[in-house]
Amino acid sequence: MQYKKQLTKEQALQKLKHYCAYQERCHSEVKEKLYSLGVWKKDHDAIISTLIEENYLNEERFAIAYAGGKWRMKHWGRVRIRYELKQKQVTEYCIKKALKQIDEEEYLQVLHETAAAKYASLKSDQYLVRKKKTMDYLVNRGFEMSLVNSCPVFVK
Repeated sequence: MQYKKQLTKEQALQKLKHYCAYQERCHSEVKEKLYSLGVWKKDHDAIISTLIEENYLNEERFAIAYAGGKWRMKHWGRVRIRYELKQKQVTEYCIKKALKQIDEEEYLQVLHETAAAKYASLKSDQYLVRKKKTMDYLVNRGFEMSLVNSCPVFVK
């Protein structure tokens, strides 16, 4: 049986500074990393508070970066982004602040373009089948049902 070498508090802090400097992280990701490094549980709070004080760890900054990235790269809707941030145990305040960064006009434009592209890609002749599949797709992408219902693609 092989045992992990125990890191000192200073070594762990140094590793986590690199970990946080490389990419924005949330508190839960840092806690998981502490466990994987085999750091004593009693040292976790001190290390995390040092990272926050030295501005390596900032949940608000993480939430804004995460929401912006998922919106720009994957065109996720607000519902999905909110859900994913909640899974990462980000506070409601930070989630709201992050979602405010998404431009409303651009959001609606992407929703309409995505709906039109998906609707056009479906080969079924039946209008209701195409409409249902397109709506399901948009809801799975995280767009609000009220906005999906008012999409111009579905207005006949």
